[in-house]
Amino acid sequence: MNYKDLFDKFNGLRILVIGDVMLDAYVMGKVNRISPEAPVPIVSLENEDARIGGAGNVALNLLALGAKPIICGVIGEDSSGDKLLNLFEKNGISTDGLVKSIARKTTVKTRVISNKQQLLRIDSESTFLLLESEEIKLNNTIQNIINQGIDGIIFEDYNKGVLTDSVIQNTIKIAKEKDIPTAVDPKKENFLSYKGVSLFKPNLKELKEGLNLNFDFNSNKELFEKGIEVLEEKLQNEISFITLSEFGVFIKNQTEKYYVPAHMRSISDVSGAGDTVIAVATLCLISGASTKQIAEISNLAGGLVCEKSGVVSISKNDLLKEVSELLS
Repeated sequence: MNYKDLFDKFNGLRILVIGDVMLDAYVMGKVNRISPEAPVPIVSLENEDARIGGAGNVALNLLALGAKPIICGVIGEDSSGDKLLNLFEKNGISTDGLVKSIARKTTVKTRVISNKQQLLRIDSESTFLLLESEEIKLNNTIQNIINQGIDGIIFEDYNKGVLTDSVIQNTIKIAKEKDIPTAVDPKKENFLSYKGVSLFKPNLKELKEGLNLNFDFNSNKELFEKGIEVLEEKLQNEISFITLSEFGVFIKNQTEKYYVPAHMRSISDVSGAGDTVIAVATLCLISGASTKQIAEISNLAGGLVCEKSGVVSISKNDLLKEVSELLS
């Protein structure tokens, strides 16, 4: 299968993205003086912007690649939640999976920016676990969407309390019964909760934290690979896919393993690269790419978005062009 045929297979795939959705807010202005009240800069406001963030950025990447994402999570009964709903709808992303909560606030990360530098970030969020009633509602919502027919599931975990053990285990159980591939972008809190998933994609820092390991990757790949073996014993996952920052990526299934080096690039911003990687890897997995191809294509995709400033979605045409030039 050539790369264009593979990329064409992405079109129309229905992917359920379950996780922590959030609003990325930006306050931009100029700094010309320091406050007389405290030694802090005074930002003269010029512009404000709000964008889809968190698990929503995975959905945006899936959309850019031709898939049909369905976003699933919990938002507050507040103006930020309404703003997020409007942004999803404006982008053509199904919000059938979003549950509203009166007990939680919508997660908002507000960044204050001047001269292309981030001066401050203010987080407004609820991080406690879902109430039992909310958990039941979310599980029922997930079940209903899966019953309507989907091609894959991505868990996007930011440790905000939405992905509880019940939500994770119920979803994986249903997915296994229906032979639906599952992929995970984990965080430390639920690291070992995703037993039996198809593809597990932590970065190196998350792997060390999740397994309580301490080693230098560059000088001790043996300990790194032993860590992967421990991970697979605990999770019984099919594919382990570790992003290694400037060292590229590592991928392993039951019979083969590959180190794929990073390509030389002018890095502008690494924000959101992990979201792009999990979106591309999941679509490649569902579309029949080999294990090595999953790693190579996702590695290029993560690198491409790092060349752009801010959190941006992958360009399908740019990725296909680069894949065709560098991997053929």
